[in-house]
Amino acid sequence: MEANQQEKVIDVSNPADFRNLYNETFSLLYKISWRIVNDEEAAEDLVHDSYIKATEKKLKFPSIDDAKFWFIRVVKNTSLNYAKRKTREKKAYSKAFYEDNRKVESGESELLQAEAKKRTVEALNTLPKNLKEVLILREYGDLSYKEIGKVLGITEGNVKVRMFRARAQLEKLIGVDDVFLS
Repeated sequence: MEANQQEKVIDVSNPADFRNLYNETFSLLYKISWRIVNDEEAAEDLVHDSYIKATEKKLKFPSIDDAKFWFIRVVKNTSLNYAKRKTREKKAYSKAFYEDNRKVESGESELLQAEAKKRTVEALNTLPKNLKEVLILREYGDLSYKEIGKVLGITEGNVKVRMFRARAQLEKLIGVDDVFLS
């Protein structure tokens, strides 16, 4: 019986196959993700996202083992990306909090900030449309990369690339220390 089960094609869009796959893989995938991100809720979300991705793509696997290996790879990569992003965010937040504690706003600094903001908006208007729109949606709209991708009809990876390029061009135009978007 087990040889037949290994030979059967697994279709994630079939509810019975999906249920079987979920029961076979969830605890393993959760453990892998949790070990990487060290956050129960995030680990569960990342694993569920991998199931959603497979369902949306209507994937079919030659065997349960092939499906398991695909899910392990996807969960591992998304968990590593999540952990890396959280580390960068933590560094940025701690830097921002440290710097904010040292600043004392004065009329002069407010004026300089207003001028820098004006230069930033002018520079923003010189960016190509595709770079400008991701920056505006992220900084002014406060949308996540995933949400921006849905709005623009592009992948989350493409959003990240455009965001990187937009920020790099802004830095060239006005300098790193003078970027004030809000």
